[in-house]
Amino acid sequence: MAKSEGKKRNWRDKYRFTIYNDTTFEEVWKIKLTRYNAFLLLSFIFLFIVGATVSLIAFTNLREFIPGYPDVQMRRNILISAIRLDSLERELELRDKYFANLNAVISGRQPLDVISPPDTSKRYKNIEFTSIPEAAELRAQIEKEEKYNLTFPRMNDPAGLTGLHFFPPVRGIVTSKFDLRRKHYGTDIVTKPRSVVMAALDGTVIFTGWTMETGYVIQIQHSSNLITIYKHNASLLRESGDFVRAGETISVVGDSGELYTSGPHLHFEIWYKGTPLDPEKHISF
Repeated sequence: MAKSEGKKRNWRDKYRFTIYNDTTFEEVWKIKLTRYNAFLLLSFIFLFIVGATVSLIAFTNLREFIPGYPDVQMRRNILISAIRLDSLERELELRDKYFANLNAVISGRQPLDVISPPDTSKRYKNIEFTSIPEAAELRAQIEKEEKYNLTFPRMNDPAGLTGLHFFPPVRGIVTSKFDLRRKHYGTDIVTKPRSVVMAALDGTVIFTGWTMETGYVIQIQHSSNLITIYKHNASLLRESGDFVRAGETISVVGDSGELYTSGPHLHFEIWYKGTPLDPEKHISF
């Protein structure tokens, strides 16, 4: 107990720190401190020095003199690299979606919609849009071409076909028309090689196969006792029993077979209750 009380008294004991003039021995400055006060004063001075050092390094250019700290040019390069990396990741994502859609088209499945994200790395101000004569001409041309994409039934169509809207299986040039006298029960349409063939109506695939005369053939059964036939394909993308919707890919244009194969084209037929119909009366190719 005596030692403990002695230590407490030592912390409370006051000490005088005095500065004298060495020539005149005049007292210049003095201070009285206990050990406790001296500890607090030294701690405050230490914390002040640490805080001032951190502030100078954090808020002034002195931090650039620290070994290993990146300078302004290095930070700019890091920022540019991060932006380029983000753009590269976005391009890779779009490329993967493109190949997935391409694979879906080849396999006859419905491709996914790809929405390109906006590029937020650039800022544009004061953008002005002006109309040019070529834009108006192009708009008029597109409206004229798309006006007859779907062919509506005519007044003399069979009663069972009223209200049906056929989807063009391909877009191209008609080289051989429907002719019952020549027993040509369909229409030949020349288009770009390897173009995809699309179903004209919703229906179920009832036949897929290959024949010596007409090559790869696919037949689809539709409602209202309708059957559409697609001949001379390069390859078939559907199998018997598959359900397809109008506009979905079913095959690829080719020139297979030995009958009327002067080049890549599609021979397209429409049969209603066992009777062939002229496709050009129902579809605008």
